[in-house]
Amino acid sequence: MTIRVLIVDDQAMVRAGFAALLGAQSDIDVVGDAANGREALDVSGRTHPDVVLMDVRMPEMDGLEAARHLLDPPPGVVHRPRVLMLTTFDVDDYVYEALRAGASGFLLKDAPPADLINAVRIVAAGDALLAPSVTRRLIADFAKNRPTPRRDPRLQLNGLTPRETEVLELIARGLSNQEIAAHLVLAEQTVKTHIGRILAKLNLRDRAQAVVLAYESGLVQPGT
Repeated sequence: MTIRVLIVDDQAMVRAGFAALLGAQSDIDVVGDAANGREALDVSGRTHPDVVLMDVRMPEMDGLEAARHLLDPPPGVVHRPRVLMLTTFDVDDYVYEALRAGASGFLLKDAPPADLINAVRIVAAGDALLAPSVTRRLIADFAKNRPTPRRDPRLQLNGLTPRETEVLELIARGLSNQEIAAHLVLAEQTVKTHIGRILAKLNLRDRAQAVVLAYESGLVQPGT
């Protein structure tokens, strides 16, 4: 199946470079581009992309606001693409907020071409692009600026089994599936099954949202 991609960046050269790279792949079709978030909403509504590569900082409407609109559309709008944030910084406060809004992860603009191509495929498949090392840096930054997690009673974790709670905690601490499997002495496929159940029970889209929820619910304390 061909992956439909929309590229959103205020720099024309960046858009053209990404389009040339992704368009050369047999399984990827670049269906449009936009120079800011407002344009992105219009183009997305017309082209229905599977994945939106969204720059964080743009004029008129930034990537964060655009992502919120795309991922929480008004009533009657059925299409909801996956959003992959693009940033020049490895940890950016806007990116954290985008993950809270439902973005599937983020990628550095200067990442190798192969990483960009792989990222689009990963996100299109429904997985989150949040590498363990990036998760650790993101949480470290979060801890500096938000020392007290919000304890929202709507963030129900008591529906999880003890094992699922343990897996969620390890995800939030930045461990990969393989590392979780080794830590808990489980098969990696079993870990994947637990993660799938966690996402379903908590009504989460992907691993990125699971990390955010673990910290905001107070299950994991920054710095511990």
